[in-house]
Amino acid sequence: MRLDEVPQLLNIFKGEMSLIGPRPEALSLVEMYTKEIAYYPERHMVTPGITGWAQINYPYGNSIEDTRQKLMYDFYYIKNRSVVLDLMIFLRTIRIVLTGKGAM
Repeated sequence: MRLDEVPQLLNIFKGEMSLIGPRPEALSLVEMYTKEIAYYPERHMVTPGITGWAQINYPYGNSIEDTRQKLMYDFYYIKNRSVVLDLMIFLRTIRIVLTGKGAM
């Protein structure tokens, strides 16, 4: 299990995060990405989440190019947000957590 996510569950109960949505980034990274990547701040139009479309579809990365790619997944989620998409993300996340299959 990913126990490092437990504190974020508390943020959900406080209303600061949702279960599904673009992953939040550290403030210093947000500032850097905002300068380097066009339209980066638009990902904040929705509440950040513990898991999201980018997390289940793109491998972990820490470069500007990785962030650009993940941003495209975030924009897809924002544009197509629905209960069905959220349910699909939730189920795939559960599968990844329990089996490790599909984790990138």
